[in-house]
Amino acid sequence: MVSLQILYPFSYLRQVMKLSKILMLTAAILPLFLFILPMWSISLQAPQYPIPLQINIFITHLEGEQEGDIQNFDLMNHYVGMRKLPTEMVEFDIFPFVIGAMSLMGIIFALVGNKKLYLTWFIIMALLGVAGIYDFYLWLYDYGHNLDPRAAIQLLDAYQPPVFGTKQILNFTVRSYPSLGAVFLGIGILLSPVAYYIEKKKERG
Repeated sequence: MVSLQILYPFSYLRQVMKLSKILMLTAAILPLFLFILPMWSISLQAPQYPIPLQINIFITHLEGEQEGDIQNFDLMNHYVGMRKLPTEMVEFDIFPFVIGAMSLMGIIFALVGNKKLYLTWFIIMALLGVAGIYDFYLWLYDYGHNLDPRAAIQLLDAYQPPVFGTKQILNFTVRSYPSLGAVFLGIGILLSPVAYYIEKKKERG
């Protein structure tokens, strides 16, 4: 009798924490890595910079990969008329709140254990992801097109880095790719429909 009482909490825990809940809970926690890991990185390589300059984009700020990277970015951008990289943006205030709120929502949905809530969370996160990428494009477009006409170097075309991929601009090779934070975010988003599918399959028997 005593042994059964000891084993009961473990049996109950195993029943409550089924695979779909664990996956959904993991999905909700993974986006929180964006608070400590960069979401995106833009690097610039040129003959005068054999070691590429790199800007890491966090949800709260911009940070150079090496000391002086941001200053060197601003120096080169100044010659073609681009503004300095921002230290303050409205996105830096909004993104932490959105990520925190969505993670909290996901944790609650995982504890509730409703498959429709899993799918709801996935749809919201997917839409937010698309909106975030579009906002990133608009930010790059603004910086690459609104150039100072008095700049030392006058460009015939825009000086806009790619949202994703590699682009040659003058003698600079510009690369823009997701960083580890975005990878964790993407995995988290994809885990939620997997949790939904497992629950749906279980209901079908």
